[in-house]
Amino acid sequence: MKLRALIWAAALCSSLEFSLGRAEVNKAEKVGEGVYFHEGDIGRKGHCNNGWIIFSDYVLVVDGNFPSGANEVIPKIRAMTDKPIRFAFNTHAHGDHAYGNRIWHEAGAVAVAHEGVLDEMKSNETGYFGDRPGRWEDLAKNRKDVADTKLHPPSLLFRNELFFEDKTQRVELLYFGVAHTRGDGWAWLPKERILFSGDACVNGPYNYVGDGNVDQWIRTLEAVRKLKPRLVCPGHGPMGGPEVLDQQLRYFVTLRNEIRKLHAAGKTAVEVKESIDALKAVIRKDDEIARYLGTMFEGQVEKIHVELGGKPFQRAADRADKHWREARLTKP
Repeated sequence: MKLRALIWAAALCSSLEFSLGRAEVNKAEKVGEGVYFHEGDIGRKGHCNNGWIIFSDYVLVVDGNFPSGANEVIPKIRAMTDKPIRFAFNTHAHGDHAYGNRIWHEAGAVAVAHEGVLDEMKSNETGYFGDRPGRWEDLAKNRKDVADTKLHPPSLLFRNELFFEDKTQRVELLYFGVAHTRGDGWAWLPKERILFSGDACVNGPYNYVGDGNVDQWIRTLEAVRKLKPRLVCPGHGPMGGPEVLDQQLRYFVTLRNEIRKLHAAGKTAVEVKESIDALKAVIRKDDEIARYLGTMFEGQVEKIHVELGGKPFQRAADRADKHWREARLTKP
């Protein structure tokens, strides 16, 4: 459990290999009538992006963030409307998207998620659902905002879809399959063609693959593309057009195809690991997907290699130590 927690925590604050142009971080951007996108500060605080939709009588928030992230966003919503914040949608179970649930609960919101989010929490949050420390407890050692509150799992769950609609807004919470985790949900606004993706689609080097399946992730992204969104609001990184979704997909397809060639040639785990620089060079040839390269690249290569039937690169404990040293965890 501690191993998975360390690798997962490192994923939240991966350092960048490039400079990414972006809109202003920590600023609420109006993307539709009563619809807002807020890019979180992942570099210094580990925060995810948030969105919120103002209905006639209430507000629906996309993602719970860390507790410190929730405390940053709530005053910004309050400055816009006095309507109650009734729902906080967790796109998945990771701490930067769900550990702020208690803060939203105290603000009056019910945590909503795909049923797979609760399944993930039951597996990994053994301090809450079991008898030994889990991810929450491990991360609380390094984040005061987590240590100062409590885990609050979602209680309103859906299997395939859940709709919120009134005379002003319609938001569809949808599930398309395994991607970043087993429980990735998407918030789709069909009228505006705006898609909030959580970490199933990111815009930058934020693809942690440890809790998902890259092959299924590709198929999920292909299914989501059929929505033909006008605007994509990712879980991390700046928002953009449909190209954000297309390029996220192409990154994984390109990487998987290259690793499949190595696997078909009978390359061992050691030889695949030694090919990492060559694989990076292939990705860098495509300027539109090069921005996805980051400190988690080795883990992505290893994950795909194992999915294709190969062996892990090295002992898991060694990998965890390496990821932990590279992590830039902050202590809000």
